[in-house]
Amino acid sequence: MNKNVRVRFAPSPTGPLHIGGLRTALFNYLFAKKHNGTFILRIEDTDQSRFVEGAEQYIIDTLNWCNIPFNEGPYRQSERKHIYKQYAEQLIDSGNAYYAFDTTEELDFHRKDHEAKGKTFIYNWHNRLKLKNSISISEEEVKTKLNSGVDYVLRFKSPQDETLRLKDIIRGDITIDTNILDDKVLFKSDGMPTYHLANIVDDHLMEISHVIRGEEWLPSLALHQLLYNAFGWKAPEFAHLPLIMKPTGKGKLSKRDGDKLGFPVFPLEWKDPKTGEVSKGYKQEGYFPEAVLNFLAFLGWNPGTEQEIFSLEELIADFDLKRVHNAGARFDPNKTKWYNHHYMQKQNNDDLAKQFKAQQFQLSTIDLDYVSMVVGLIKERAAFVNEFWDLSHFFFVAPNSYDEKASKKAFKDGTKELMLELVSVINSIKDFKVETLQTKIKGWITSSEIGFGKVMMPLRLALVGSLKGPDVFNIMFVIGKIETIKRIERAIASI
Repeated sequence: MNKNVRVRFAPSPTGPLHIGGLRTALFNYLFAKKHNGTFILRIEDTDQSRFVEGAEQYIIDTLNWCNIPFNEGPYRQSERKHIYKQYAEQLIDSGNAYYAFDTTEELDFHRKDHEAKGKTFIYNWHNRLKLKNSISISEEEVKTKLNSGVDYVLRFKSPQDETLRLKDIIRGDITIDTNILDDKVLFKSDGMPTYHLANIVDDHLMEISHVIRGEEWLPSLALHQLLYNAFGWKAPEFAHLPLIMKPTGKGKLSKRDGDKLGFPVFPLEWKDPKTGEVSKGYKQEGYFPEAVLNFLAFLGWNPGTEQEIFSLEELIADFDLKRVHNAGARFDPNKTKWYNHHYMQKQNNDDLAKQFKAQQFQLSTIDLDYVSMVVGLIKERAAFVNEFWDLSHFFFVAPNSYDEKASKKAFKDGTKELMLELVSVINSIKDFKVETLQTKIKGWITSSEIGFGKVMMPLRLALVGSLKGPDVFNIMFVIGKIETIKRIERAIASI
């Protein structure tokens, strides 16, 4: 690639960032880093009526948590509105745009009239002369309206009877008949541009080389290309990412799907400033940012190999827009947990122990080294830190009852006598380490010609309270000789 790569992530601050938006940010970041380019954050806040307090900071916090920080920005379109007017006037002067004075009520009337006739109202070449605009009324009347402060909009004049040939890196060649395009509003009399004008002007001034955005913007591609043509500017290359679909594969993933099936659709927890409603976030639900990036990368992209686990550096090295699919990517909540389980195994035990202690009040007085040792034994069975207590409570609290079904299976005739012998064996062990415990106890079982299950099942039940948990000898080593014997004797008393 011989030109400087400059890409932008351009969300609107209208609420929390959806994971679909985060994936767009990720793909922009990966593409920029792959080509030693620049990743820009631009806040597209021209529609101030939809602005939500805290949304911009949420976006920044999300990118930082995911370790995909921007190189430039954040730029805010609301702070650049003085720039857009001159470009709007340039389109008027070149004949590529016109003033329209139709009121909301008048346009509603036309829409309803068309609906009643089974038609769709489109403001463009076939009815401009029937509507109130600077094409249908005199120049003098236009000046009078503008000078009198009447509300107006500036509309783009879509060309008639042309075939627009567009290219998309992901979707290939696209052909559009310009006769079906409506004359989109670009600028309003309140001095604010619409998304379309601000977007094109900013991309040009910021020298954006590639526009990588969601599929929902594909219908705007024709207008955006026409605007580049009207200004005489070279357009960036476009790549429209596939939608993230519901777990069923039907329809776009929404917050409602997450609420219904119990998984987050936002990277961080979000509290709505108006309603106070709190929405789940991947961070607060115990996901690691590396896991979130890994599963998001595979929603629409595939490296072409069997590899599924990628570090951020590996994603950067292997990422290619040509390997992004154009079909929707089905979201799989179970796969996200699979990724988190994998990244759990890579975490430092001390770090996980600190998180575990912070979550579980019973551990507040327990030494961190002890908790860390326990974490090392049970984390392979966990996908989240909040699962640790269920997997390890017996390391901290002796069982006060035994699983009924397991008891029937483990406590048989002769079990009490075997357990008493086992206590004697354990008492004789001086070097209370895993290897020694394993050698001595297994040696006793073998030499006594006892079935392993007759000893190991009741032993596990005595230590844990059920037939679950990590290796028995590891449990014995961690809780120590005195506690081990105490638990076995308690179990003997219950038989």
